[in-house]
Amino acid sequence: MSLFAAEPVGKAVEIRTAVNGARGAIAVRDPVYKNERISTSKSGLGQFVFEDGTKLAVGWGSSVVIDKFVYDDKKSVKKLTIMAAKGTFRWISGKSGHSAYEIVTPAGTIGVRGTAFDFFVGPDGTTAVVLLSGAADFCGPGGCRQLTQRCDCVVAKPGRRATEPKRVSRTTLKSLGNAQALPFLSGGQRLSGAIGWVGGGCGLRAAQFEGTTRTIPEQPARVEEKPREEKPPPEEKPRDPGPQPENPGDPGPQPQNPGDPGPQPQNPGDPGPQPQNPGDPGPQPNNPGDPGPQDGGGGDQPSQDQGTQDQAPSHD
Repeated sequence: MSLFAAEPVGKAVEIRTAVNGARGAIAVRDPVYKNERISTSKSGLGQFVFEDGTKLAVGWGSSVVIDKFVYDDKKSVKKLTIMAAKGTFRWISGKSGHSAYEIVTPAGTIGVRGTAFDFFVGPDGTTAVVLLSGAADFCGPGGCRQLTQRCDCVVAKPGRRATEPKRVSRTTLKSLGNAQALPFLSGGQRLSGAIGWVGGGCGLRAAQFEGTTRTIPEQPARVEEKPREEKPPPEEKPRDPGPQPENPGDPGPQPQNPGDPGPQPQNPGDPGPQPQNPGDPGPQPNNPGDPGPQDGGGGDQPSQDQGTQDQAPSHD
């Protein structure tokens, strides 16, 4: 490799899985060179910063060549051209003039005007460009398309004119036939630093459609956000230490009269069996005023003589 061809034009600032250059595996802080082909594995990711501050992210399964890098001075370049053969990319312009930047794809050329954008190049050369900030042109057979609104997207096939710009959507990914076509927007791959903060998702976080091999859910934990069905807790019922009667205030089986502590006679004021006359302490003679059997003396009144008396003498 000549000294000119080996001249470093930037460096790697983030490497994941496997990223290779002309000299083998690339590590963080390794230089990248003019005319060097950079390729990534199926799960690889490389982030690079060029001398003028331009940033380039190279996603999984990608291949790109730093084709031209012509210095103006130490802080800017006259020409920076990269050739993207396949894969997924994010570009953020540096300090150089807008006309200095050019990205060449099999379907056309992306012109940069103070720009940040993502682009995808499929195996058949189909190219999609999504604007994140600034403005950009896509020029191919049949003329150029201008992207001026954030999330504007054009799609072009080799030899055909690009589509009219319209907002990128899941329909765009379906037309490309690849759910991983724009992984930096859909969340399939995450970028670090300033390059990862550009643009947002453009609504592709919920990318899901038929005819692709992978689905990216919008929010995996969203089902848990559904309010739970409220049910009365068992503690709301009175605490029951054991089997209870239907009346929860009754501690146990009770007679019909809840004020009676146990079985009672029909008259609750009678402590036990009593004679018909409740004032009589026991069996008595028919005349309750007679203390016992007495001799003589008819009538209802007892004799005044408390012992045995002789008959009083006659006054005759």
